[in-house]
This record gives sequence, C-alpha cells and structure tokens, in this order.
Amino acid sequence: MRRAIITLTLLVAAVPAATASAQTDPPKPATIKLVIEKAGGDVSPLALKGSKFRIRGIVKPYVPGQKVTVRVQRGASKLRVKQLTVTKPPGATAGQFLLGFTPTKSGRLRIRASHLGTPELATAVAKDRYVRVVRPYAVAGSKGPAVRLLQRLLDKQGYVVGARGLFDARTARAVLAFRKVSGMARTQLATEDVFKRLVNGGGAFKVRYPKHGHHVEGDLSAQVIALIDHGKVQRIYPISSGKPSTPTVLGSFRVYRKDPGTNAKGMVFSSYFTGGYAIHGYVDVPVYAASHGCLRTPVPDAVPIFDWVKFGDYVDVYYRDGSKTKAKRIANPGP
Repeated sequence: MRRAIITLTLLVAAVPAATASAQTDPPKPATIKLVIEKAGGDVSPLALKGSKFRIRGIVKPYVPGQKVTVRVQRGASKLRVKQLTVTKPPGATAGQFLLGFTPTKSGRLRIRASHLGTPELATAVAKDRYVRVVRPYAVAGSKGPAVRLLQRLLDKQGYVVGARGLFDARTARAVLAFRKVSGMARTQLATEDVFKRLVNGGGAFKVRYPKHGHHVEGDLSAQVIALIDHGKVQRIYPISSGKPSTPTVLGSFRVYRKDPGTNAKGMVFSSYFTGGYAIHGYVDVPVYAASHGCLRTPVPDAVPIFDWVKFGDYVDVYYRDGSKTKAKRIANPGP
C-alpha cells in the first residue's frame, strides 16, 4: 500500500513537469520571401508611375494567426507601413500575404517585410526587394530603364525590338505594330496607354491557323504580319498591303518561290506565295494599305523575314474584322 502511494505521488508530480516542458518548446523557425508582381517581372523589377503593382509574400511554415509588417520606402521616407495577417489560400503549401502599391513618383523603392516572433513562430525578416519606378513615356532616341521595360514587354508578345535600352528605329516599328494590333492610333510613340496595356498583357496577336505549323499570317485589318511556329507567335512586323484599287488576295497559300536581293521593281528579298504576290521589303511602307497587292515590309526587316520563311510554308491572308471580300487576282501585282 505504501509503495502504491509513492508511485501515485510521483506520477502526479510528473504531470506539471510535462506540461511545463510542452509550454517551453521553441517557436518554429520561419522564412519570408517577397515577390513583386505586375512590374516587369525580372530580378530588378520596373514599375510604372501611377500604375499599381503587387507585393506578394510567402511565409514558411504556415502558422495560423501570424502577422507580417510590410514597409515601402523611397530613401529615408516611409511611403507605406502596413501590418498584414498571413493566410493560406486553398491548395497552397505555405502562408501568403498580399499588398498593392501605386507609386506616384519616379525613383527607386525599397520593399521590406518582417515577422515579429511569437511563441509559435520565430522572428523572420525577408530579403529586401527593390523596384525602380519609371515614367511611362518613350520616343525615338529615348534611353534608360523605361525603354528597357518597354522592349521587354514588347518582346514578350513577339514584337521585334532593337538595341537594349535604346528607342531605335526597330523598337519604333515594334511600337507601331503593337499599336496596330491593339487598334490604337498608328504612331511610333510609346505613351502611357501603350505601357499600361503592355503591363496588363494587351496587344497579343491571336493566331488564326495554329495547325499550319511554321507559317505566316497577314492580318490586313491591323496591317501586320506574324511569323508563327506551331501556334506560337515568334515575330510581329508592320506591313502595308494592297490599296483599294489593287487589293491583296485573300486566302491560304504556300510559298513557292524566293528571290534574294533587290529586283527591278525595288522589291527586296521576296517570298512569293501565289502568282506575283509576295512578302518583300520596300522603301515606302506607310501605316495604311498602299501597295500594288504585295505585303510590303520595311527594308531592314526584309532579310530576317526572308530567312525565316521556308519553301512550302503557309501564308494565310485575311481581314480579322470580318471582311470576306476577295481581291480579283492580278497576274503581276507589283510591289
């Protein structure tokens, strides 16, 4: 009996000790990663002045009820300080938080995030991220981060840009092609609406014949051609197609002849797709339909297009706006 009493006493004494041990378990170590969204999408993101971007945080491990403080600074000035609750979206494996921010001035922003330790989760500090805010405007001769952002976004859609960081003639033609596809005024100015539409994913060329493999599509509504490989847009160029009195023939054709160099009519590196109709370079390529039936491209674009197009490739010519009027075929339409 005495032995049983002693055993019971020891068990009772052990319960508080076990409880105390559980209460002193150390908090779980934590990490925070910051991701900048809708701001150019590279290692050093660029954002547009006046356009919102998002700061997404990923917290591991997820522990319910934890909070993170996010700070946005320009130099020593604190532009925003916000405490956010970490949540776990459906299907996610880690905690997350999200904060939108709209910069009102150009310059370099510093993004910081930290979690003050709790009994459940240890203190954690994210690696700082930096965002350069640029004025959304560029013209011929412009240089710098705004042009780099413009070029990166154009290139992502398949538009052909020039020297990195310089608004050169090739970049200007890319802006013109983008404006044509987007239904905007046909100029070479990269204005605020151009930047904003690009950041939001606008201006994509919609492939009409993805099953035609390695092929060319000429959208006469937009006055552009797109070089497409198995449904994926590779390059987009501005063109000038046939004027009303000598319209370009509509339909699906195949490249049957390729003439390098410049012929007597001034056609530069020509790829013929039916009769005398060809894709070729020419010295005069206005923003509207003005040719004798061919698909004119600026001379600097003629060689890369000629090299890309192969014998037997489809050339699909159409009006995306729904016009189905076919041109009367001209034997030798000319440039």
